Amino acid sequence: MPFDPGPVEWESFDGEVDVATVTVPVDYANPDGDTFDLFMARSAALDPDARIGSLLVNPGGPGYGGSDFAFFAAQIFPRTLRERFDIIGWDPRGTGESDPQIDCIDDYDPYFTDIDSTTETDEEYDHLIDVAEEFASLCVTQNPGIYSFVGTNNSARDIDSIRQALGEDTISYFGFSYGSELGATWATLFPDTVRAAVLDGAADPTADSLESSLQQVAGFQASLESFLADCDDSGLCAFAPDGDATEAYVALMESLDETPVTGAPGRPKVNRDVATGAVIQAMYSDSYWPALEQSLADAKGGDGGGLLALFDQYYERQDDGTYGNELEAFQTISCADVIERPLAEETDAENAEFQAVAPLLVPEGASGGYFCTFFPPARDPRVDITGAGAGPIVVIGTTGDPATPLSSTRVMADTLEDGRLVIVEADQHTGYGVNDCVVDLVDDYLIDLDAPVHETLCS
Repeated sequence: MPFDPGPVEWESFDGEVDVATVTVPVDYANPDGDTFDLFMARSAALDPDARIGSLLVNPGGPGYGGSDFAFFAAQIFPRTLRERFDIIGWDPRGTGESDPQIDCIDDYDPYFTDIDSTTETDEEYDHLIDVAEEFASLCVTQNPGIYSFVGTNNSARDIDSIRQALGEDTISYFGFSYGSELGATWATLFPDTVRAAVLDGAADPTADSLESSLQQVAGFQASLESFLADCDDSGLCAFAPDGDATEAYVALMESLDETPVTGAPGRPKVNRDVATGAVIQAMYSDSYWPALEQSLADAKGGDGGGLLALFDQYYERQDDGTYGNELEAFQTISCADVIERPLAEETDAENAEFQAVAPLLVPEGASGGYFCTFFPPARDPRVDITGAGAGPIVVIGTTGDPATPLSSTRVMADTLEDGRLVIVEADQHTGYGVNDCVVDLVDDYLIDLDAPVHETLCS
């Protein structure tokens, strides 16, 4: 018997946004068992008489709550959409304000900051293994009964429960980054309920874990090369004033590997791994590039504070030293989605492939990256994405996206039965809002169901 979530009971939060919870089963095969309470927020349609329905939004991750997209709807979505749709964001199972949450650790530094992947001794190598194994073990023992049920398939089933609770036969969806994978999974599992779906910044749904990671790190390498070329072209590069930013970058990374520098009192020193994490964070948008340029210059002078700040931004570290649970949920959800559990030695052997496609980010001989190695087998790996029967789905890719490269996003569009790719010229992750072209195309589709031609270019 299908699960019935019951109707949503909205309560006013601040006069502009309403909040509610929808209760869903931990295991849809056992609907009378334990439950998640999903926290939702709604920015109601500004023109009720012209209201089309609800627009469910997800910011990606996985592991990030989506309710903020309703609280900040006015900063994210144009008035044309806010007039016609209830903008509804929710915190997916295990994340944000939903209950229970994935919670593995309290202090990220021992597991992510105080790490050296360029091991030189057996003791250093064993430490990498021990830390990865301990993190996975804590994610299992601290989250009994839920860690196997937070994967994308179940979140897609939650979307359908939310739709039912809202009383809508079909519903519209807008997903960013991992939200694209979630939306494509929902459209595959529940095609008859799809009114419209926009997937912005999508990964290749046909790639296995290794290939997906290689595609992503190659994207970050390409963005880093663009940053370094821009540094050279400016003639005013703070960390390479004499030119050849690439040479200066390589020299700095080698120096940080040999002699880490201080970033902040009481924190691990900034080594090559921390600096690389900072660089990856800065590649998500060229708006970070000036800060990265100055941070690299400061690190040359022995001050790693700027690089540590960028690194902390990636891990969502707050000024008081606390963290959200985003990265814990990210890894737990990701490993719930994939079958592969490579042995540590297999992962070490694969690092040569990463070094080949991203030599500026992965040093030769690096160890580590035991992402899912020590997690239990996946109970419900993500389904193969097809979108069959869902109708046209708009897929947005940017030319300089480091996290979901355009080549990967194009595979998502081609894999869907009726994917319509919109290409945005920009050096950032996700493309909606970059220019009027993509905004108008997406808004026309969501409002009037006027899908753009496949491979439309917005320059």
